[in-house]
Amino acid sequence: MSEEQKKTNYGADNIQALEGMEHVRMRPSMYIGDVGVRGLHHLVYEVVDNSIDEALAGHCDTIDVTINEDDSITVKDNGRGIPVDIHKKEGVSALEVVMTKIGAGGKFDKDSYKVSGGLHGVGVSCVNALSEHLKATVHRDGKIWEQEYERGKTLYPVKPIGETDYRGTIVTFKPDPEIFKITLEYNYDTLASRLRELAYLNKGITITLTDKRRKEEGEFVGETFYSEEGLKEFIRFLDGNREPLIADVISMEGEKNGTPVEVAMVYNTSFNENLHSYVNNINTHEGGTHLSGFRRGLTTTLKKYADASGMLDKLKFDISGDDFREGLTAIVSVKVAEPQFEGQTKTKLGNRDVTSAVSQAVSEMLENYLEEHPNDAKTIVQKVILAAQARHAARKAREMVQRKTVMSGGGLPGKLSDCSEQDPEKCEVFLVEGDSAGGTAKQGRDRNFQAILPLRGKILNVEKAMQHKVFENEEIRNIFTALGVTIGTEEDSKALNLEKLRYHKIVIMCDADVDGSHISTLILTFFFRYMKDLIEAGHVYIATPPLYLVKKGNKKEYAWDDDQRDMINQKFGGSAGIQRYKGLGEMNAEQLWETTMNPEFRTLRQVTIDNGTEADRIFSMLMGDEVPPRREFIEKNAVYANIDA
Repeated sequence: MSEEQKKTNYGADNIQALEGMEHVRMRPSMYIGDVGVRGLHHLVYEVVDNSIDEALAGHCDTIDVTINEDDSITVKDNGRGIPVDIHKKEGVSALEVVMTKIGAGGKFDKDSYKVSGGLHGVGVSCVNALSEHLKATVHRDGKIWEQEYERGKTLYPVKPIGETDYRGTIVTFKPDPEIFKITLEYNYDTLASRLRELAYLNKGITITLTDKRRKEEGEFVGETFYSEEGLKEFIRFLDGNREPLIADVISMEGEKNGTPVEVAMVYNTSFNENLHSYVNNINTHEGGTHLSGFRRGLTTTLKKYADASGMLDKLKFDISGDDFREGLTAIVSVKVAEPQFEGQTKTKLGNRDVTSAVSQAVSEMLENYLEEHPNDAKTIVQKVILAAQARHAARKAREMVQRKTVMSGGGLPGKLSDCSEQDPEKCEVFLVEGDSAGGTAKQGRDRNFQAILPLRGKILNVEKAMQHKVFENEEIRNIFTALGVTIGTEEDSKALNLEKLRYHKIVIMCDADVDGSHISTLILTFFFRYMKDLIEAGHVYIATPPLYLVKKGNKKEYAWDDDQRDMINQKFGGSAGIQRYKGLGEMNAEQLWETTMNPEFRTLRQVTIDNGTEADRIFSMLMGDEVPPRREFIEKNAVYANIDA
């Protein structure tokens, strides 16, 4: 058999079973991260990844994802169809092997798949194990084949059920309520965000999402994601709420040292660096060798051009790598045959040869662009010079914060009411809006482990501020100083020393109204842009104070929304007294403690970053200058919102 025939002849012999799946149901978090909202959605991604792998191999161009009425999921593709012939080693259909053996699949066979997004994933067999029911239907070689499973166990052998002119695989699964006890409800926007991302990363593939739980104007809610230009369109989508500095997106696509590399980047007038990296469609949040290669290629090439232009001659200090990335939004996507990820989270690429491949690709791309667009090149260098000047100003401001931070006792902000406990793991600090609410919180707290830091009004919008202005802001300096974290170096100005963190729970506690939500968003924007390490380490939370107190006679209950208020009122027989809390300051200390601060009864929402690119886009939209997209977002997502005309 020729090499070409080996690559296209995809049969049972290409399926390799690596290990059993006995522990999946017993230890599901080991395989999908958790059994909460994130793990629930991860099941969908694992099935979609199989279809994407078929597309990467050149055998699939359409993937349909459906959220059914009962929150089951159907994923359909027009790939080759999972093989159904008998697997020699296992003695059963290859379809059954794929569905019931962890790590089984054609992606481990190099002749079947050159690259795969799921090499470190757990595959569709894990989805099967964690579903109360799964049905696999394969259209292949003119026949329709089917097999069903309950909690990973086959209900009957693979059987033919008809003939077909179609080819592809259809998987329908219902997550198991015994495993996913928190929720079984899929979030449309979460799935849409990931499928949109996959469409940008794999141009030419049509991906649809249909939600059969909801209808608008008689049609099921749904979207179609398709990209002609790939990362160029992705950059325009991400940077749609920022003002561009140059006319067009700089992009390239090619292969270096056997590694397919795709890069797109653009400069804007903001002061933030937004780099997003992917390996085989996996979002590598912690970066890795491909991101190092991008930074090296960018800095070396721009520095060489800037030196040759003479624009740096009057500058009295050196340009740093950070200066070349201020106001930059970039996406780096590589396809690696055997990716080596550091750790089990697949968030940092370790393949060393990828660094030079990406660096060479970026250098060639930039050299060509700068030569062909001299006006844009001059604009970029001017932006770099301004960034360098601001960096020197920021260093002085950062040093001032640092001096206050390293001091003990007297170095803490005067408004901070600290706790007596010294173990950071047991301590929590509440960032409270205003002195009035801060006073109530101080009276209501448990002084042993709860600290209170009142913030004066709305803190600086860091999305629009230069770095030195951020570090000069008193409220932000107080946050840094109270938390005790160091701010980093000139090379990495946003790296935090989490070992010095004084509280392992940082709770944003603002009023339950529109102004309170705005202040919460300002604080979250600051954390996302300057203290992302805290969010990723799971230290940031949002308190949920009630909106109403419902009282009738000796009975009283709190309500967190209008529906709950009405339900309690009805339970009390109607005509109950209803108090609307316009702010935290309207509660007395006892009420604030029992509803919002007492660990036994409160509800804290942990802040997580499920999709870094989407979070970046939303923060730039909410805190940027463009009003229409912000208005549309608020109208769609806010439970309550007073939109000014």
